[in-house]
Amino acid sequence: MITTEEKPRFLWLDLTRKCQLSCVHCYNASGPDGNHGSMTGEQWISLLDQAAASRVTGVQFIGGEPTMHPDAEELVRHALDLGLRTEVYSNLVRVTDEWWELFQHHGVSVATSYYSDRAEQHNAMTGRRSHARTRANIEKAIGLGVPLRAGIVGDSDRIIDAARRDLEALGVTRIGADHVRPFGRGAREPAPDPANLCGQCGTGRASIGPNGEVSPCVFSGWLNVGNVQEAPLDAILSSAAMAEANASIRSAVGAARARRLDLGNCEPKQDCAPKNNCYPKAPCQPDQRCDPGCSPHDLCKPGGPGTECPPRN
Repeated sequence: MITTEEKPRFLWLDLTRKCQLSCVHCYNASGPDGNHGSMTGEQWISLLDQAAASRVTGVQFIGGEPTMHPDAEELVRHALDLGLRTEVYSNLVRVTDEWWELFQHHGVSVATSYYSDRAEQHNAMTGRRSHARTRANIEKAIGLGVPLRAGIVGDSDRIIDAARRDLEALGVTRIGADHVRPFGRGAREPAPDPANLCGQCGTGRASIGPNGEVSPCVFSGWLNVGNVQEAPLDAILSSAAMAEANASIRSAVGAARARRLDLGNCEPKQDCAPKNNCYPKAPCQPDQRCDPGCSPHDLCKPGGPGTECPPRN
């Protein structure tokens, strides 16, 4: 069972598989043909109420593109009414006036992905000519004073460094970077391997998918520990199934790290681990967590929005 101290205080609300883009690395293979799943707006509202009652303090709306969900605006407003720290992870390809107004609401922050300062490289990642729109909306968000952070995804230090400089020139101060994680369209294997997770999944956080399934994080959706359409959220978060999923992840990650040490294989972009000197540019700190999108460039601590841990599409 999960103890009171271990129970998640931050939730990813993975609203939809619908997205304007078809990013080549998308962890859940979202795209234009995706759907919003079986969770209704009323069920998401109930979930938020249960989350607040379970002492959850922060949520992030993610997908897919969460702003494409028909109930997303209402859900964000309800989260704010409950006093939850709220972040929206958007590709910023299309932002309506209503969303700009909501992004400026006290208590809301925005996160986005940025792949290159060069349009052709960014567009190759997203599968659409999206660079100009995303970049322009990043600039607009900064101009409006919207709290915004960006995650750079790539396996080239040159591209990451150039993208970081471009974002800094736009005024973005919260920037993370990470390599492509092997899940969804970014997978290198036919079946997901828990050894490719960071090892901290489920520690103070959990994810709820568009069909109500609960998992330790957005990358570990195949480790379904319950469904909020069938059982109360609090019961699932504190269940033996959640504890067992967390233990299996830690065991797999620990075994993989031990094998790498035995082989003397210190890869330059290994998953974050305490005092990991495999990434000399920015070694992980002792209390660091590698949430999806979190990188060795960030001091990552549990808590979701308001920390430097950017879950990333």
